[in-house]
Parts: sequence; C-alpha cells; structure tokens
Amino acid sequence: MKLLLAAVVAVLAVPASAFAAGPTMTVRDVPLQASRTLAAAAPRFNMVGLHWRGAGAVYFRARTLDGRWSAWVQADADDRIQNGWYLGGLDWTGAATAIRVRTSGHVTRVRAYYVDSPVETMSVRRLQVAGSPLIISRFSWQADESIRRAAPKVSDTVHYAVVHHTAGSNNYTRDESAAIVRGIEIYHVQGNGWNDIGYNFLVDKYGQVFEGRYGGVDKAVIGAHAEGFNTGSVGVAVLGSYGMTKISAAAKASLEQVLAWKLDLAHVDPLSTLTWKSGGNPRFASGVPVFLRAISGHRDSGFTDCPGSALYAELPQIAKDVSALGGPKIYAPAALRSGEGQVHFTAKLSVAQPWTVTILSSAGVQVAQGSGSGAAVDWTWDGSAATPDRYSWTIASATARSATGTLRTGAALALQKATASPAEVAPGETTTFAYTLTAAATVTATLVSPGGQVLSTLLVATKPAGTQTLSFTPPPGLLNGQYTLGLSATAGAKTAIADIPFTVDDILTGLAATGTSLSFTLTRVPFTLAFQVLRNAAVVAVPIVPAAAAGMQTLAWDKLLADGTRAPDGLYTLALTVTDEFGTFTRTIDVPLDTTPPAIHVISYRTMRFRVGEAVTLRLTVGSNVYTRVLKKPATTQFWLKTKPVRYTLTATDAAGNRSVVRYRR
Repeated sequence: MKLLLAAVVAVLAVPASAFAAGPTMTVRDVPLQASRTLAAAAPRFNMVGLHWRGAGAVYFRARTLDGRWSAWVQADADDRIQNGWYLGGLDWTGAATAIRVRTSGHVTRVRAYYVDSPVETMSVRRLQVAGSPLIISRFSWQADESIRRAAPKVSDTVHYAVVHHTAGSNNYTRDESAAIVRGIEIYHVQGNGWNDIGYNFLVDKYGQVFEGRYGGVDKAVIGAHAEGFNTGSVGVAVLGSYGMTKISAAAKASLEQVLAWKLDLAHVDPLSTLTWKSGGNPRFASGVPVFLRAISGHRDSGFTDCPGSALYAELPQIAKDVSALGGPKIYAPAALRSGEGQVHFTAKLSVAQPWTVTILSSAGVQVAQGSGSGAAVDWTWDGSAATPDRYSWTIASATARSATGTLRTGAALALQKATASPAEVAPGETTTFAYTLTAAATVTATLVSPGGQVLSTLLVATKPAGTQTLSFTPPPGLLNGQYTLGLSATAGAKTAIADIPFTVDDILTGLAATGTSLSFTLTRVPFTLAFQVLRNAAVVAVPIVPAAAAGMQTLAWDKLLADGTRAPDGLYTLALTVTDEFGTFTRTIDVPLDTTPPAIHVISYRTMRFRVGEAVTLRLTVGSNVYTRVLKKPATTQFWLKTKPVRYTLTATDAAGNRSVVRYRR
C-alpha cells in the first residue's frame, strides 16, 4: 500500500498559561497539497480526532512535548458518515504539540480536532442505583452539562448490549481517564454535532466505570454509539485500543458487572440471541433484520473493527461470566393477551424455584394471583369478567429481581371505527370493511339492501378484541345503489351494533394509468367527470375534460402546473371523480414524474462499493460479463468479485428509465 500520498505536519504553539479548567477544542483544516505545512497556532492538546472526505484511509502520529514522534495510528471512523465526512474516533496522545497526517486511497480533505482536556485529581462521587456497581457520576468526572444539545430520549427497555473500545492509546493513568472522558464528550457534541456523549457507560483499564450519556443510569437512554442500533441497546466502551491487546482484569471485571446489572434490570439473558431491525447504516439498510447476541460487539452492527479483535474474541466468555454473576434471575417476562380476556404470563428463570404472578388494580387491590415452581413461568389469568381498569402485574421469585408491567383489560363492549374502503365499488371489485371490537364477542355481519331488507348473512364468528376486517365483492347481478353492512357484536348479555354504508355502481371500469394519462370505460350517461392532479394532497393542476360520452375514455395531463409552469419531479396523484344518480366517488392512481438521473455516490472505486439515492437496477459491466442487482430502496451496496477488475462500467437505471453511468479505469 502506497502511503504518503499526502504528508502534513501541523505544529501547534504551547500557550504560556497552564491548563484552563475544563476541556477545549480547536479545529483546523489540514492542507494536503504541501509535503510539509505549518498550521496556524493553536493550544497544545492531549487528544486528537480526524474527520475526512473520501473513502481512503487516514493515518496520524503526534509529537510529544519532548519532541518525540509517536507510532503511526490509523484513524478509525467506525463507518460513521455525516454530510459526506467520515468521523474518526478521538485518540489519547498525551500532551503534544503537533501531528503528522498521511493518507492512502481517495482522500480530498482532512480536518483535525485538537482537544486539550486537563488532567485533574477527581473528588470522586460514585453512584450506586438499585444494586448497580459503583459508577463515577457525570458530576464527579465534571461533565459539561451546558453543551448538551437536547434532552435525552428513552427507549421502551434495553434489549441487548453493544461493547466498544474508544481506540487510541492504552498508555494513560488513572487520573487521565476522566480527562479522556471529558475530551470524548466535547468531541462528540461540538465536533460530531451529537446531542451528548455517545456511550452510555465507559470503563477504563483500572476498572473505573463512568456514567456516560445524561438521563439516568438505570433508564434505557438512547445513545449515539452504533448507528442504526442505538434504540433498544446500551453502549459500553472500554477506554483504549484492543486490536491485539486484551483488556485488563480490572476492566474485564467492571465491564462484566455493569453489563450484568443493566441486562438484569431489563430481564435479558446474557447468553440469548435476538433478531433486531436496523435503523439504517452503511452496512445494514433500514428495516433489515440483523442477528445479534445479547452482548454484541460494535462490528456486529456495522463496518468497523470495534471493539478490536482481542476484546471481540473475549465476548463469548464475558457473556458466560455475566450470566454467572449475582443470584437467580428472571428472563424474558411477557404478558400475552389472547383477545378473549385471557392474559398468558411467561418467563424463564435462571434457576428452578417457586414463583408467583400477582395482578393488582389501579387502586392497589389484588385481583388475582397464580403460582408454581420450576425454571419456567407459565400461568394464564382470565380477565374476561374484570372491571375495565389499568392493571399492574408482577412476576416474582424468592431471590430474583421482580419483573413488572401494566395492561388494560375488562373493556366495555363496543363497535368502533367502522369503515368501508373503498366506499364505492363496481360488481367484481372488492371493498374491505374494518371495525374495532373493544372486547371479545360473537360478530354477525349482514348485507342490507337500499330498501332496508336483509339480503344475506356474510359472517357469524367469534372475534377477539382489536381491529377486524371483512372483505366483500358484490356478485354479478347486484343492482346499483346504496347498501349497508349491518354489524352486531354480542358478549353475554351485552350487544353493540354499527352500520357501514357503501355504494355499488358499475358506471366506471378498467381504470389504468400510462405515464400521466388515465384510461377507463364509462358504461352509461348521464354523468359528470372531474380530473385533478394532486401533490402532497394539494391540487396543482386541473386538466380539461371533454364532453361526457359512454365507452372508452382517455384523459391526459400535459405535465404543466395550474400556472403554466413545468411540473418538477416528484410523486403526483391523478384523481378522477364521477357523479351519477347513485352518488359521487373518486378513484386515484399515484404516478411518478421523474426526469432526473439517479445519483451514484462512489464510496470506493477499488472495492466497488457504492451508495444510490433511490430504487434502481444496477448493471456492472466487466469485459463481456454483466452483473445485475436490483435495489428497491436507497442503499449502500458492494460487488464482490474474485479478481478486482482494472476497468468497469456501472449503470444505474431508475423506474422512469433515467440512467447514470460510472466508469473506472485503474
């Protein structure tokens, strides 16, 4: 690998004053044109983070106060990209006055964030919440609460843990640990633009545990530590770099203690696995299900080496150690409602023992209790006759942390939100009736004629509480007119009724769109037609409609707005409204207007990794070989070939036929 495509020395003047209270950060763009360049004067630093543009790699070394240069270190972005910038981690350098930077591959800009975080002896105030290990509070490590950008967000619970390392040097003292944490805070907030420090907890090599993101150590605070996997997880980072070095025994013990406590609070089995949908990152697009362990490494969720190969290899044993810490535990508690008023309680116990499930009313009165013994909780409460209320439940055993939750049950019987979609159909078309039952009941659905006669019974069935649907297709020969679906729900002595009106009308058939034109058939006259074009529910054009006539019809939109200007690209709705003697109804078809070629962002020409901003068909041509890939949404993708080609052509074609081409030649 050819390094030194750009080599830069950034020399920083040491101020006359000693360290000021609290960390400071100075930002400098690093010029990449000169082989040796002096940067503008800045305060001395003991931590540095790099941002860069381009998919290449960036390396740096620092000059200590005595003039010695450190070894070269690669800046690790953990695949974090914001506004086209790769965000490197913050590395501890010790007191330094300059850095050298060199790059490999395609790098167009480098920006250095010099952090000076004074080292001070802490007056430690440790937290201990609900059986937690000792935790150094934000107050004790002197977090700067004034720079927090927003109030913390909290997830429903913690579902799994993500282990990180902060990278950088492992050569720091016990007192320097707090300075590193303070530096990470200012870099994450003022450098990366995040709301607060990204990690929920940080552990140093001496076994000290630091409170991370603000919001409560015993809450499921959403951090910024694993893009696409922040919600529902707890992020714990070990200070230092653990690619080849194992974490210390003290760090390992504290890491295991904080993981054991947080997972026990959420009743998560440390040895369990789960499938979690990505929130979106360069490796896993939004909505992609990802297999994870309850204690995962950052590399499981993104393109990164974090938490280092040595620490990552220890995670299976760490999970076993975490599982063995403390006393018996209750895992995966759940209260599943059957819809018939039954509530099924389940949980796993780490050690077989007696257990109880207790139900309390909102007034604190016990209304039911079940018990058993063994390694599994399995009990059902019959709440069908319970008074409508908000109930609380507790699953408890003699020594484990109890699991709790709430539920509503015993709702009064009612039929709600009864609708038909669409509310007008032709014979052969299907409408869907939807309604909500507040309690389990026997439902009867009848078809009622315009004159009020019951024509047929469409349904008699017992349905659970919740949203229900019933599809209906008017049979051939059913006359045009306004009909009613009559609903009746019965539970014991209680009955609820609802009527859903809908219209059967065969005047319009065969509606279809070709480009921005509508074609359809009108079976008879008289009628009136209206043709509108909408965007974001607002009318933007009203094309001319010819005189009414029966038979095949075509209405075209000329792609002009009401003011005569050309319509910009986007999604439009063609709406056709028909009025006849049976009523007025509207049919719509969404059509895209697209004249813009798809955007292809090249992340790496050499590794053939690309980002596209819309759904496209990709065709990679290498010599006489063509490789095709269909992307149904904006995504990052990569072509894996056994031999890296010296030249290729990539073509992206969107749904409208627009094309973009990328060519590469080494």
